[in-house]
Amino acid sequence: MEYWDLEQAKLRKGGRPPQFAGEVALVTGAASGIGKACVEALLRRGAAVVGIDLSQEVTTLFNRPDFLGLFCDVTDEAALESALRRAVYRFGGMDMLLLNAGIFPGGCRIADLGSKEWRKVMAVNLDANLTLMRLCHPLLKRAPQGGRVVVIGSKNVPAPGPGAAAYSASKAALNQLARVAALEWGADSIRINTLHPNAVFDTGIRTDEVLASRARHYGLTVEEYKTNNVLHVEVRSRDVAELAAEMCGPLFAKTTAAQVPEDGGNDRVI
Repeated sequence: MEYWDLEQAKLRKGGRPPQFAGEVALVTGAASGIGKACVEALLRRGAAVVGIDLSQEVTTLFNRPDFLGLFCDVTDEAALESALRRAVYRFGGMDMLLLNAGIFPGGCRIADLGSKEWRKVMAVNLDANLTLMRLCHPLLKRAPQGGRVVVIGSKNVPAPGPGAAAYSASKAALNQLARVAALEWGADSIRINTLHPNAVFDTGIRTDEVLASRARHYGLTVEEYKTNNVLHVEVRSRDVAELAAEMCGPLFAKTTAAQVPEDGGNDRVI
C-alpha cells in the first residue's frame, strides 16, 4: 500500500513540505498529557498520526483525516495487533513509534508494596512496550527514511526516589530494553532514543492525590514541588512533546541509544 496518500499529494504540489510529510507515527497514551501533546507536535510537522489509549476520548481527539484514534489496552497483545492492522490499512506503514503510555501509582514503600500492584505497573510500563516494539519492528525496518523510536522515560531512571519502587524499576527496565534495541536494530536503520522528563504534572498519571503526596514527601508545597529544579521552571507536556518530535527528525539522524533529560536541571541527576 502507498504511504499516506494526502501527504504524498502535498509533496507533489511543490514547495517546501512539512518536516514529516508522507510519514506515519504511532503514539501510545495519546488521549491526554504528554501523549496528546506528542500527537499535536507530530501533526504540526506533517505526519499522519495513530494515537492509542485506554480512554475512549482518543477516538474523538481530532477530527481530521491525518489522525486515527484507537481505543486500545496496551497490555492486551491481541488488541495491539488489531490496532496495528487498522493503522497500516489506513496509512500504509509506520515510520515513528513514541512509547508514552504508563502509570504512576501513589507513593508506596517496598514494605507495603503488594505483588498485584507491582505486576500491574510492570505490565503497563514494561511488558506492553516490549510487545509493541516486537510487533512494530517489521514495520519500522521498512520505513523509507529509517525507523525512529522515542521512549518517554523518567528522571527516576538515573535518580529514583523512595516510595516509587514499582515505577522506578519499570522505567529503568524499559530504559535498558531501549538500549538493547538500539544495539539490535541499528542494522535495520532504526534509531531509538529515550527522553527523561521530571515533574510533568499536566498528565493523566499525575493526579492531585499523587502530586500532593510527593510534595509532602519532600516537605514542599505543591507549587514549590512543580518548580523544584535548578532552573526553577515547570516542565510541561508540550515541552516534552516538542523535544520528542525533534528526536524523530534530522537533528538526531545520527544518534541512537541517547538518554536526554528534560527536568529543569535535577541536582541528583547532575
